[in-house]
Amino acid sequence: MKYLFSLLLTALVTVAAQAQGVLTFEKELHDFGSVPEGTMATHEFRFKNTGNQPVIIANVQASCGCTTPDWTKTPVLPGKTGIVKAVYSSAGRPGIFNKTVTVTSNATTPSTVLTIKGNVLNKEQMKSSLTPAQLAQSPRLTLDRTVHNFGKMEAGQTASTKFTVKNTGKQDLVLGAITSQCYCVGYKNVPSPIKPGQSAVVELVYSQRKLGNQNEPVVITSNDITGDAKLTLKALIVQDLNANSMVKESGASVPFK
Repeated sequence: MKYLFSLLLTALVTVAAQAQGVLTFEKELHDFGSVPEGTMATHEFRFKNTGNQPVIIANVQASCGCTTPDWTKTPVLPGKTGIVKAVYSSAGRPGIFNKTVTVTSNATTPSTVLTIKGNVLNKEQMKSSLTPAQLAQSPRLTLDRTVHNFGKMEAGQTASTKFTVKNTGKQDLVLGAITSQCYCVGYKNVPSPIKPGQSAVVELVYSQRKLGNQNEPVVITSNDITGDAKLTLKALIVQDLNANSMVKESGASVPFK
């Protein structure tokens, strides 16, 4: 009797051990090849649950702050698929990169390491490495205007403005990081890729604390190999917009008019 009980217990333990989800990735390494500087290099690692229990991804941890991960948050049932997305910000990071994201789940193998790699080239390097035919296939970024004047603003106030971006090229246009000397300009919402021949409205936010007339050069990076988009944001920054405030102009304090 004890022998039969032992056999039954062993069988139950074996079945329980076999009842588990299995994460099977299509591939665990992606090579972007040459990446134009400023591009948000994005790849989706696809996987399938080849086990017999649901799989829940608890966390995905990138090896550096330059890589932003995302993943399927809902339980993945047996036979179903999901994704782990890795986004590498190449702005200001020329050269070869090799980064990892570690996937933690309740699968049979609780930890899986995925790798992305590539070589970030500046626009001049990209242009010199491509044929005229390849250059002709590049996305093209055009702006409806290159200057916006906010007028009078209070120091520290946040204002926004919208630009229309059109892709006149032949591949999807992917906008990258925004750079400015004041570090006071950014996207209100991260823009989606723009299809060839289509336009999109991009909203920028601006917040400046330095007083006086401001002319802020801004660069919008993208995967347009021909160059980055340049624009200028202007504003008169005052300490206080109240009618009785004092504004420092030309080195002297005068009533704000």
